[in-house]
Amino acid sequence: MRCVIARFPFDLTKSGVLESMKGIKPEPDTGESVTIGRRLYPVKQVGQVITRQDRRDFSAAEVFRAMTKLGFTCHTLPEAAPARALSPLQQASAMLGTPASV
Repeated sequence: MRCVIARFPFDLTKSGVLESMKGIKPEPDTGESVTIGRRLYPVKQVGQVITRQDRRDFSAAEVFRAMTKLGFTCHTLPEAAPARALSPLQQASAMLGTPASV
């Protein structure tokens, strides 16, 4: 499948991506990621490996789209749950702190 990443066309296949990522250790996930085989890789790492370009040259969205089209499962970072507001009693207790043990 022809994909354009950082204004350059690439002919990518699912088997080709699997082969390229074989033996590559996943970096810690910090955002969008893609499951390749049994591992979860950051999309920027995958993009760098399959295109041999610097990560600053392409966006995560470009690689995310390409991997989705090839049939890989892509994940976005879940939005943080909104912080629950404290009741006035809980807020006052938090301001006073915990009682010292005797």
